[in-house]
Amino acid sequence: MSTKDLIKKIRKIEIKTRGLSNHIFSGGYHTAFKGKGMIFSEVKDYILGDDIRNIDWNVTARFNSPYVKTFEEERETTVILLIDISNSNIFGSKQQLKKDLITEISAVLAFSAIQNNDKIGVIFFSETIEKYIPPKKGKKHILRIIHELVSLKPNNKKTNIREAVNFFNSINKKRSICFIISDFIDENYIESISTANKKHDIICIKIQDYLEKKLPKIGLLSIIDPETGKISIINSNKTKANNKKKLKLELTKKGIDLIELMTNESYIKKLDNFFKKRSRKK
Repeated sequence: MSTKDLIKKIRKIEIKTRGLSNHIFSGGYHTAFKGKGMIFSEVKDYILGDDIRNIDWNVTARFNSPYVKTFEEERETTVILLIDISNSNIFGSKQQLKKDLITEISAVLAFSAIQNNDKIGVIFFSETIEKYIPPKKGKKHILRIIHELVSLKPNNKKTNIREAVNFFNSINKKRSICFIISDFIDENYIESISTANKKHDIICIKIQDYLEKKLPKIGLLSIIDPETGKISIINSNKTKANNKKKLKLELTKKGIDLIELMTNESYIKKLDNFFKKRSRKK
């Protein structure tokens, strides 16, 4: 991809995802992911009905009139995106590749975080950590994230979700919101996610293609594993694609949220419904 085409693609993603964040997800995201507590705002004249426990005795004594402290929600939160860039995401049978949907979802969440006055950071991973962008705020930071989403090429092909989650858990000492965006074609990672979820707020977003749920009945097919290069012959008339219902069951048991998105469907309603559902739990 030429530099001109890269800039054009980044700009297109920026315009679309920022618009969605502004007009659709901003309110839902704000209420779904509230701040960590209350912080002091200012003092004001005491009026009947104010909580006397909030009286500021120093100011009251100075002006010989009762004043109370007021508080507001502490809005700032740290959001980390764990983004799977392994080779299994370079697949798509309908409108787009899984990689394209991952890019768009990640950009939407990044803009939503910034508009919510949150810091946003990214961990790109394959079978190892490919790149880490520490949490920051601001448009320049968002554009850097989008640039990496579009242009970053992994050095490795396979997937290791456990290593990515363990890395996230080791570098984030304070409670954070973490979105794991992946096709979850991997094994032995549930316990790592469960451990991280005890300290942080983990949300898994599974990206799947139509053919991964239901193979067309067209007889013998040669299937190439993009992560290993291994070729397998299957009979599509007899084989059912693995929809991995086990993942949802295991995450639900651990109290971890899962959003399932398809490459051939709009993600807007599902993501918006998720934010609203989380808001009702608050």
